[in-house]
Amino acid sequence: MEEVEHKTVRVNGINMHIAEMGQGPIVLFLHGFPELWYSWRHQMPFMAAHGYRAVAPDLRGYGDTTGARNGDFTEFTTLHVVGDLVELLNIIAPDQEKVFVVGHDWGAMIAWAMCLYRPDKVKALVNMSVAFVPRNPIIRPIAALRSTYGDDHYIIRFQEPGDIEEEFAQIGTKTVLEKLLTNRNPEPLMLPKGKPFEEGPVILPPWLTEKDVDYYASTYDHTGFTGGLNYYRALDLNWELTAPWTGQKISTVPVKFIVGDLDATYNSAGVEDYIHKGGFKKDVPSLEEVVILKGVAHFLQQEKPHHVNNHIHVFFQGLSSSD
Repeated sequence: MEEVEHKTVRVNGINMHIAEMGQGPIVLFLHGFPELWYSWRHQMPFMAAHGYRAVAPDLRGYGDTTGARNGDFTEFTTLHVVGDLVELLNIIAPDQEKVFVVGHDWGAMIAWAMCLYRPDKVKALVNMSVAFVPRNPIIRPIAALRSTYGDDHYIIRFQEPGDIEEEFAQIGTKTVLEKLLTNRNPEPLMLPKGKPFEEGPVILPPWLTEKDVDYYASTYDHTGFTGGLNYYRALDLNWELTAPWTGQKISTVPVKFIVGDLDATYNSAGVEDYIHKGGFKKDVPSLEEVVILKGVAHFLQQEKPHHVNNHIHVFFQGLSSSD
Protein backbone atom coordinates (compact mmCIF):
# COMPACT_ATOMS: atom_id res chain seq x y z
CA MET A 1 0.00 0.00 0.00
CA GLU A 2 1.24 3.48 -0.86
CA GLU A 3 2.27 5.65 2.02
CA VAL A 4 0.38 8.79 2.88
CA GLU A 5 2.10 11.92 1.55
CA HIS A 6 1.99 15.13 3.57
CA LYS A 7 2.13 18.57 2.00
CA THR A 8 1.53 22.17 2.99
CA VAL A 9 -0.31 24.39 0.51
CA ARG A 10 -0.66 28.17 0.82
CA VAL A 11 -4.35 29.06 0.47
CA ASN A 12 -6.18 32.29 1.38
CA GLY A 13 -3.38 33.46 3.64
CA ILE A 14 -3.14 30.24 5.66
CA ASN A 15 -0.86 27.19 5.36
CA MET A 16 -3.10 24.19 4.79
CA HIS A 17 -1.74 20.77 5.65
CA ILE A 18 -3.06 17.97 3.46
CA ALA A 19 -2.55 14.23 3.54
CA GLU A 20 -2.98 12.39 0.26
CA MET A 21 -2.74 8.98 -1.36
CA GLY A 22 -3.24 7.57 -4.82
CA GLN A 23 -3.79 8.86 -8.33
CA GLY A 24 -6.95 9.61 -10.27
CA PRO A 25 -10.14 11.57 -9.65
CA ILE A 26 -9.90 13.46 -6.35
CA VAL A 27 -11.94 12.45 -3.33
CA LEU A 28 -11.82 15.36 -0.88
CA PHE A 29 -12.32 14.17 2.73
CA LEU A 30 -13.56 16.77 5.23
CA HIS A 31 -13.23 15.97 8.94
CA GLY A 32 -15.26 17.22 11.91
CA PHE A 33 -14.68 18.00 15.60
CA PRO A 34 -12.65 16.89 17.48
CA GLU A 35 -11.01 15.20 14.52
CA LEU A 36 -8.22 15.70 12.00
CA TRP A 37 -7.24 14.41 8.57
CA TYR A 38 -6.38 11.24 10.52
CA SER A 39 -10.08 10.45 10.91
CA TRP A 40 -9.97 9.23 7.30
CA ARG A 41 -7.07 6.79 7.86
CA HIS A 42 -9.27 3.84 6.83
CA GLN A 43 -10.89 5.50 3.82
CA MET A 44 -7.78 6.94 2.16
CA PRO A 45 -5.92 3.72 1.38
CA PHE A 46 -9.15 2.04 0.29
CA MET A 47 -10.04 4.77 -2.20
CA ALA A 48 -6.43 5.04 -3.37
CA ALA A 49 -6.42 1.30 -4.07
CA HIS A 50 -9.57 1.74 -6.17
CA GLY A 51 -8.15 4.35 -8.51
CA TYR A 52 -8.81 7.63 -6.70
CA ARG A 53 -6.63 10.38 -5.31
CA ALA A 54 -7.65 10.70 -1.67
CA VAL A 55 -7.00 14.17 -0.24
CA ALA A 56 -7.67 14.91 3.44
CA PRO A 57 -6.83 18.39 4.74
CA ASP A 58 -6.60 19.55 8.31
CA LEU A 59 -9.27 22.23 8.06
CA ARG A 60 -8.62 25.84 9.06
CA GLY A 61 -7.76 25.97 12.78
CA TYR A 62 -6.95 22.25 13.05
CA GLY A 63 -3.82 20.16 13.29
CA ASP A 64 -0.88 21.17 11.13
CA THR A 65 -2.87 23.81 9.22
CA THR A 66 -1.63 27.16 10.50
CA GLY A 67 -2.06 30.86 9.87
CA ALA A 68 -5.68 31.49 10.84
CA ARG A 69 -6.03 33.72 13.89
CA ASN A 70 -7.59 31.42 16.45
CA GLY A 71 -8.32 34.38 18.68
CA ASP A 72 -10.85 35.69 16.16
CA PHE A 73 -13.76 33.31 15.54
CA THR A 74 -15.04 35.55 12.74
CA GLU A 75 -12.32 34.02 10.53
CA PHE A 76 -14.01 30.61 10.80
CA THR A 77 -17.24 31.01 8.85
CA THR A 78 -18.32 28.45 6.28
CA LEU A 79 -17.48 31.05 3.63
CA HIS A 80 -13.87 31.13 4.81
CA VAL A 81 -13.54 27.34 4.94
CA VAL A 82 -15.22 26.68 1.59
CA GLY A 83 -12.98 29.41 0.16
CA ASP A 84 -9.94 27.54 1.48
CA LEU A 85 -11.09 24.34 -0.20
CA VAL A 86 -11.88 25.96 -3.54
CA GLU A 87 -8.42 27.53 -3.64
CA LEU A 88 -6.82 24.26 -2.53
CA LEU A 89 -8.47 22.42 -5.43
CA ASN A 90 -7.47 25.15 -7.88
CA ILE A 91 -3.85 24.65 -6.82
CA ILE A 92 -3.55 20.86 -6.47
CA ALA A 93 -5.90 19.82 -9.27
CA PRO A 94 -6.35 22.62 -11.82
CA ASP A 95 -7.30 19.99 -14.42
CA GLN A 96 -10.23 18.60 -12.38
CA GLU A 97 -13.23 20.88 -12.76
CA LYS A 98 -15.24 18.88 -10.21
CA VAL A 99 -14.25 16.53 -7.39
CA PHE A 100 -15.92 13.94 -5.21
CA VAL A 101 -16.47 15.10 -1.62
CA VAL A 102 -16.93 13.13 1.62
CA GLY A 103 -17.84 14.95 4.83
CA HIS A 104 -18.44 14.05 8.46
CA ASP A 105 -19.74 16.19 11.37
CA TRP A 106 -18.48 19.76 10.77
CA GLY A 107 -16.96 18.45 7.57
CA ALA A 108 -20.50 17.57 6.51
CA MET A 109 -21.65 21.11 7.33
CA ILE A 110 -18.81 22.48 5.21
CA ALA A 111 -19.68 20.07 2.40
CA TRP A 112 -23.33 21.19 2.41
CA ALA A 113 -22.12 24.79 2.31
CA MET A 114 -19.81 23.98 -0.58
CA CYS A 115 -22.78 22.56 -2.48
CA LEU A 116 -24.68 25.83 -1.86
CA TYR A 117 -21.85 28.24 -2.70
CA ARG A 118 -19.94 26.33 -5.37
CA PRO A 119 -21.96 23.37 -6.66
CA ASP A 120 -19.93 23.63 -9.87
CA LYS A 121 -16.94 22.21 -7.95
CA VAL A 122 -18.65 19.09 -6.57
CA LYS A 123 -19.18 16.01 -8.70
CA ALA A 124 -20.96 14.03 -5.97
CA LEU A 125 -21.17 14.04 -2.18
CA VAL A 126 -21.25 11.37 0.51
CA ASN A 127 -22.15 13.14 3.73
CA MET A 128 -22.23 11.62 7.20
CA SER A 129 -23.89 12.33 10.56
CA VAL A 130 -25.14 15.88 9.97
CA ALA A 131 -28.10 16.26 7.63
CA PHE A 132 -28.62 19.45 5.67
CA VAL A 133 -29.90 22.25 7.92
CA PRO A 134 -31.90 24.81 5.91
CA ARG A 135 -31.49 28.40 7.08
CA ASN A 136 -34.32 29.56 9.30
CA PRO A 137 -34.80 33.30 8.65
CA ILE A 138 -36.86 33.74 11.83
CA ILE A 139 -34.44 32.65 14.56
CA ARG A 140 -30.68 32.53 15.03
CA PRO A 141 -29.13 29.07 15.51
CA ILE A 142 -27.78 29.66 19.04
CA ALA A 143 -31.10 31.03 20.31
CA ALA A 144 -32.90 28.04 18.78
CA LEU A 145 -30.49 25.56 20.36
CA ARG A 146 -30.64 27.24 23.76
CA SER A 147 -34.45 27.24 23.79
CA THR A 148 -34.54 23.57 22.80
CA TYR A 149 -31.75 22.09 24.93
CA GLY A 150 -30.79 24.63 27.59
CA ASP A 151 -27.46 26.08 28.70
CA ASP A 152 -25.67 22.75 29.25
CA HIS A 153 -25.90 21.70 25.59
CA TYR A 154 -22.40 21.32 24.19
CA ILE A 155 -22.85 23.92 21.44
CA ILE A 156 -24.04 26.48 24.00
CA ARG A 157 -21.12 25.59 26.30
CA PHE A 158 -18.74 26.11 23.37
CA GLN A 159 -19.87 29.71 22.76
CA GLU A 160 -17.88 31.65 25.35
CA PRO A 161 -14.25 31.99 24.17
CA GLY A 162 -11.82 30.44 26.62
CA ASP A 163 -14.46 29.00 28.94
CA ILE A 164 -14.63 25.37 27.83
CA GLU A 165 -10.94 25.44 26.89
CA GLU A 166 -10.11 26.11 30.53
CA GLU A 167 -12.24 23.18 31.69
CA PHE A 168 -10.73 20.90 29.07
CA ALA A 169 -7.23 21.93 30.21
CA GLN A 170 -8.05 20.95 33.79
CA ILE A 171 -9.38 17.57 32.69
CA GLY A 172 -6.51 16.89 30.27
CA THR A 173 -6.47 16.73 26.49
CA LYS A 174 -6.26 12.97 26.21
CA THR A 175 -9.14 12.34 28.62
CA VAL A 176 -11.34 14.90 26.86
CA LEU A 177 -10.70 13.26 23.49
CA GLU A 178 -11.34 9.78 24.88
CA LYS A 179 -14.64 10.91 26.38
CA LEU A 180 -15.78 12.62 23.18
CA LEU A 181 -14.63 9.97 20.70
CA THR A 182 -16.11 7.05 22.65
CA ASN A 183 -19.46 8.68 23.47
CA ARG A 184 -22.30 6.39 22.38
CA ASN A 185 -25.18 8.10 24.14
CA PRO A 186 -27.84 8.95 21.53
CA GLU A 187 -29.18 11.72 23.76
CA PRO A 188 -28.04 15.33 23.13
CA LEU A 189 -24.50 15.87 24.42
CA MET A 190 -24.58 17.86 27.64
CA LEU A 191 -21.45 19.31 29.26
CA PRO A 192 -22.51 20.72 32.64
CA LYS A 193 -20.34 23.60 33.83
CA GLY A 194 -17.64 22.44 36.23
CA LYS A 195 -18.22 18.76 35.50
CA PRO A 196 -18.65 18.23 31.76
CA PHE A 197 -17.90 14.50 31.85
CA GLU A 198 -18.70 11.65 34.16
CA GLU A 199 -15.68 10.51 36.14
CA GLY A 200 -14.01 7.16 35.64
CA PRO A 201 -11.60 5.60 33.17
CA VAL A 202 -12.49 5.20 29.51
CA ILE A 203 -12.36 1.72 28.00
CA LEU A 204 -11.41 2.14 24.38
CA PRO A 205 -13.57 0.28 21.84
CA PRO A 206 -11.87 -2.07 19.34
CA TRP A 207 -12.00 0.56 16.58
CA LEU A 208 -10.08 3.18 18.56
CA THR A 209 -6.57 2.21 19.61
CA GLU A 210 -4.23 3.80 22.12
CA LYS A 211 -2.08 4.83 19.15
CA ASP A 212 -5.05 6.60 17.55
CA VAL A 213 -5.89 8.53 20.72
CA ASP A 214 -2.22 9.44 21.20
CA TYR A 215 -2.09 10.92 17.69
CA TYR A 216 -5.15 13.07 18.32
CA ALA A 217 -3.99 14.03 21.82
CA SER A 218 -0.44 15.00 20.82
CA THR A 219 -1.85 17.20 18.03
CA TYR A 220 -4.47 18.88 20.23
CA ASP A 221 -1.90 19.33 22.99
CA HIS A 222 0.08 21.34 20.47
CA THR A 223 -2.76 23.32 18.86
CA GLY A 224 -5.40 23.52 21.58
CA PHE A 225 -9.13 23.19 20.93
CA THR A 226 -9.93 26.81 20.06
CA GLY A 227 -9.56 26.48 16.29
CA GLY A 228 -12.19 23.75 16.14
CA LEU A 229 -14.46 25.46 18.66
CA ASN A 230 -14.44 28.62 16.53
CA TYR A 231 -16.66 26.86 13.98
CA TYR A 232 -19.38 26.67 16.64
CA ARG A 233 -18.75 30.26 17.70
CA ALA A 234 -19.32 31.42 14.12
CA LEU A 235 -22.75 29.75 13.82
CA ASP A 236 -24.72 32.96 14.28
CA LEU A 237 -22.33 34.84 11.99
CA ASN A 238 -22.85 32.15 9.34
CA TRP A 239 -26.59 32.73 9.74
CA GLU A 240 -26.15 36.45 9.09
CA LEU A 241 -23.86 36.00 6.09
CA THR A 242 -25.90 33.29 4.37
CA ALA A 243 -29.14 35.26 4.14
CA PRO A 244 -28.83 35.33 0.32
CA TRP A 245 -29.07 31.52 0.28
CA THR A 246 -32.30 31.31 2.29
CA GLY A 247 -34.53 28.72 0.62
CA GLN A 248 -31.76 27.56 -1.70
CA LYS A 249 -31.97 23.82 -2.39
CA ILE A 250 -29.16 21.40 -3.18
CA SER A 251 -30.39 20.16 -6.51
CA THR A 252 -27.43 19.64 -8.83
CA VAL A 253 -25.02 17.51 -6.74
CA PRO A 254 -25.85 13.78 -6.35
CA VAL A 255 -25.88 13.00 -2.62
CA LYS A 256 -25.73 9.91 -0.42
CA PHE A 257 -26.24 10.37 3.31
CA ILE A 258 -25.04 7.95 6.01
CA VAL A 259 -25.73 8.10 9.74
CA GLY A 260 -25.61 5.71 12.69
CA ASP A 261 -28.84 5.14 14.59
CA LEU A 262 -27.03 5.81 17.88
CA ASP A 263 -25.66 9.14 16.66
CA ALA A 264 -26.88 12.03 18.81
CA THR A 265 -27.30 14.12 15.66
CA TYR A 266 -29.78 11.58 14.27
CA ASN A 267 -31.66 11.55 17.57
CA SER A 268 -31.85 15.35 17.89
CA ALA A 269 -35.25 17.01 17.99
CA GLY A 270 -37.09 16.49 14.70
CA VAL A 271 -34.12 15.17 12.74
CA GLU A 272 -35.28 11.58 12.24
CA ASP A 273 -38.64 12.78 10.93
CA TYR A 274 -36.92 15.36 8.73
CA ILE A 275 -34.72 12.67 7.19
CA HIS A 276 -37.43 10.08 6.64
CA LYS A 277 -40.65 12.01 6.07
CA GLY A 278 -39.81 14.11 3.05
CA GLY A 279 -38.22 17.27 4.46
CA PHE A 280 -34.65 16.24 3.67
CA LYS A 281 -35.50 15.19 0.12
CA LYS A 282 -37.42 18.44 -0.41
CA ASP A 283 -34.40 20.55 0.60
CA VAL A 284 -31.92 18.26 -1.17
CA PRO A 285 -33.74 17.14 -4.33
CA SER A 286 -30.55 15.45 -5.56
CA LEU A 287 -30.49 13.15 -2.50
CA GLU A 288 -30.25 9.65 -3.95
CA GLU A 289 -29.88 7.44 -0.89
CA VAL A 290 -30.07 7.51 2.91
CA VAL A 291 -28.23 4.77 4.84
CA ILE A 292 -28.88 4.14 8.53
CA LEU A 293 -26.18 2.01 10.15
CA LYS A 294 -27.68 0.02 13.01
CA GLY A 295 -25.90 0.04 16.36
CA VAL A 296 -23.40 2.64 15.17
CA ALA A 297 -22.65 5.96 16.90
CA HIS A 298 -21.23 9.28 15.73
CA PHE A 299 -17.73 8.44 14.48
CA LEU A 300 -19.02 5.94 11.96
CA GLN A 301 -16.17 6.14 9.44
CA GLN A 302 -13.81 4.99 12.19
CA GLU A 303 -16.21 2.58 13.89
CA LYS A 304 -17.42 0.80 10.73
CA PRO A 305 -14.80 1.59 8.08
CA HIS A 306 -15.57 -1.38 5.82
CA HIS A 307 -19.25 -0.51 5.58
CA VAL A 308 -18.53 3.18 5.02
CA ASN A 309 -15.78 2.49 2.48
CA ASN A 310 -18.08 0.30 0.42
CA HIS A 311 -20.89 2.86 0.50
CA ILE A 312 -18.53 5.60 -0.69
CA HIS A 313 -16.96 3.47 -3.39
CA VAL A 314 -20.20 2.09 -4.82
CA PHE A 315 -21.77 5.55 -4.99
CA PHE A 316 -18.80 7.27 -6.62
CA GLN A 317 -18.11 4.32 -8.93
CA GLY A 318 -21.60 4.67 -10.34
CA LEU A 319 -20.90 8.34 -11.12
CA SER A 320 -17.25 8.16 -12.19
CA SER A 321 -18.02 7.82 -15.87
CA SER A 322 -20.30 10.88 -15.90
CA ASP A 323 -19.31 14.54 -15.97
